[in-house]
Amino acid sequence: MDPIPFLRGIAIGFSIAAPIGPVGILCIRKALADGRLAAFVAGLGAALADTLFGAVAGLGIGAVNAVLDGQVPLLKLAGGAFMVVLGGHTWRSAAITVNGDGAKGPGMARDFFSTFFITLTNPGTILGVAGVFAALGPSGRPNGGWESWVLVAGIFCGSTLWWLVLSAIASAARSRFTPERMRLFNHLSGGMLVVFGLAAAASLLF
Repeated sequence: MDPIPFLRGIAIGFSIAAPIGPVGILCIRKALADGRLAAFVAGLGAALADTLFGAVAGLGIGAVNAVLDGQVPLLKLAGGAFMVVLGGHTWRSAAITVNGDGAKGPGMARDFFSTFFITLTNPGTILGVAGVFAALGPSGRPNGGWESWVLVAGIFCGSTLWWLVLSAIASAARSRFTPERMRLFNHLSGGMLVVFGLAAAASLLF
């Protein structure tokens, strides 16, 4: 089995996930508030969305690409509104004790689907995936068959690797966050999410 498509997929997935955006802010906040596992599970939602877009671009699903291109305004509006609401909720959050056991169960599932939805409705993700494949050129596309699915698996692993690294780094700083610092971080991260959401909605005007 040729390992090149899988390794290429890992590089693509990692590069797509690495830029710090609204999902990165959420994962850092989850790591500080609830620990490494909660942040990693939240990141997996983004990894799944990255993989879906990577599959569309890598497998050359033209019909899906056409639908996505036609729905960019709706995606911007839905994603922007969701981030504004989520940012407002984060801003209002009280300081969280950072030495507890962390979130479990439904809370983690909610975070997973939140990051999945944000990534799925973020046109930047679509453009990022398309840009990576465009930069790779024809050689970056699989030859078909099993290579296509190996590439998609690599994209998921690469994106997952990034969220594993980010959650580990953020959780390492958890013990240094007092309730006062956590309150400040909630305000900062909530404000940034609102800005991201408003920027997405405002881009509809340009």
